Amino acid sequence: MADKQLTWQELENEIFTPEEILASKARVQIISAVIDARKEKGLSQQQLAELAGVKQPAIARLENGSVSPSLDTLSKLLIPLGKKIAIVDA
Repeated sequence: MADKQLTWQELENEIFTPEEILASKARVQIISAVIDARKEKGLSQQQLAELAGVKQPAIARLENGSVSPSLDTLSKLLIPLGKKIAIVDA
């Protein structure tokens, strides 16, 4: 009998803990929000870097998901984008 093919959801639940899944989804939401805000403002990564006082490669790494932003870096990026970090009830 052939092995049942798992959906991504089933595989994800087998491999990761609920906490890891939640953290990953939150990271994706944060990165997406930064990218969307930058594009809404019509800013290039370089322009945002200059406004935020960070290096452009740091923004590129954040946007492509190769690094998780520190709160300090995230705060620096959000200020020129007119955004802020908020903690809300789930």
